[in-house]
Amino acid sequence: MKFAVIEAGGKQYKVAVGQKLNIEKIEAADGAVIAFDKVLLRGEGESAEIGAPYISGAKVEAKVLKQDREDKKIVFKYHSKTRYRKKKGHRQPFTQIEIISL
Repeated sequence: MKFAVIEAGGKQYKVAVGQKLNIEKIEAADGAVIAFDKVLLRGEGESAEIGAPYISGAKVEAKVLKQDREDKKIVFKYHSKTRYRKKKGHRQPFTQIEIISL
């Protein structure tokens, strides 16, 4: 099985062809094909090619499926005995992609 490790949005993801995953938001339209050129590692079975830090000339292509936001996370700050309470919500935006080729 072929796989690669790419860097997107400051995070690293292990990907394979046909895999769907959520990454940090990228400015791209739905259905657009994007290329990741920051490939840290590429492997097939027992063999692997490791970059220093990236593999030159390697790229991973993906199709943008949708732009959306995560479920709401509640941030609640509380200090006892001082009547201090703050409630805040946060929804992190993400881009869902499907890997087309390695």
